[in-house]
Amino acid sequence: MPHGLHSHRTSTARLAEFRDQRFGLFIHWGLYALAARHEWVKQRELLTDEHYQRYFDHFDPDLFDPEAWADAAAGAGMRYMVLTTKHHDGFCLWDSSLTDYSVAHTPYGKDLVGPIVAAFRLKGLGVGFYHSLIDWHHPMFPVDGLHPAYASGVSNEGRDITKYQAYLHGQVEELLTRYGQIDTMWFDFSYSTRKRNGALTPGGKGAADWRSEKLAALVRRLQPGILINDRLGIPGDFRTPEQFQPPGPVDAAWEACQTLNGSWGYDRDNLDWKPVDLLVRMLVDAVSKDGNMLLNVGPDGRGVFEPRALATLRGIGDWMRLHGRSIHGAGPASFEAPPDCRYTQKGDRLYVHLFAWPYKHLHLPGLAGRVRYAQLLNDASEIRTLVPDPSVDSGHTKLGALPEETLTLQLPVRRPDVAVPVIEIFL
Repeated sequence: MPHGLHSHRTSTARLAEFRDQRFGLFIHWGLYALAARHEWVKQRELLTDEHYQRYFDHFDPDLFDPEAWADAAAGAGMRYMVLTTKHHDGFCLWDSSLTDYSVAHTPYGKDLVGPIVAAFRLKGLGVGFYHSLIDWHHPMFPVDGLHPAYASGVSNEGRDITKYQAYLHGQVEELLTRYGQIDTMWFDFSYSTRKRNGALTPGGKGAADWRSEKLAALVRRLQPGILINDRLGIPGDFRTPEQFQPPGPVDAAWEACQTLNGSWGYDRDNLDWKPVDLLVRMLVDAVSKDGNMLLNVGPDGRGVFEPRALATLRGIGDWMRLHGRSIHGAGPASFEAPPDCRYTQKGDRLYVHLFAWPYKHLHLPGLAGRVRYAQLLNDASEIRTLVPDPSVDSGHTKLGALPEETLTLQLPVRRPDVAVPVIEIFL
């Protein structure tokens, strides 16, 4: 049964499902796609509401095809998505009854959230909502050091954050009561302790400003079993390192949110695209440390995933088609991987991901006598194993001796033609 159509689950079961999925699609889409120069363009360029209105007045994604988005995600081996229902500019992708600043009042004029949710559920993918706690459009949101109007000296007289809190909570209630079961609520972000140039952000906001405890309780009441991330300024169900790969294990569930090119929103002139093999290594690295990866695509102003994004997703999908079982349902291993490798493990199968291809032999400490069979995962071709005898093997001199219980895999000289070669070991 597709995700989102079955009965409520406990949070423990949902967390286990989240870890099993491992790989998801982040979608950043809004008015900033028309500016096509980063989703923070309003703040970065200190654009006025009047200037930014041009994007609202011309928002008409006539090529919007959510089924194509879902196909691209599923083809890449992704198991869930998180959609930006509202970003910091305050623009809403659904017809909110609490504001006219929504897609319903643009030239397009129709709800976008519902068709996206339906398309991803139809492909069996999980559904999550990103929702900005920040709102640079709302008249009751107090201007602070991150606000585009801060430098112009706009007064906060008459701005009442309690009225904004009611709006924030009301919109979350709309989202969680209109679209069926939602798996994840991904809030962004608290910044009461955020520093810039060594100083705290003036007027920075956090849990008290969002009434986070009450907001989280609302979310859990409306959607039992849902996961909430860690950006409300109170503990969440999982952590969200952003454009950063943790160097070691994390003491909680976590999800690395990553971009294709450094920008979340559509950024026409950005050429800093990560290659497929790097993105695959990042995914493998996350799973080896018991984490997920949420990889972002920013659709353009006509509602399309640009060709470079689609090519990257296809490249990842080519790798996942052959190696997905080393990712989905897998996690960290009980053995320490050798240099230039990452281990993942699922039951009695250990997966060796080779970030660098060695010459003829790969030495695996601690695995002698524990392996029934080994094969390259891409083509199921046998990899022969041996336990070297230091009395006869010239490689085991005092200068090159291996630790006891080391298993050696005999590799072909020629590296498999895949982004990251994987050896599947049956323990």
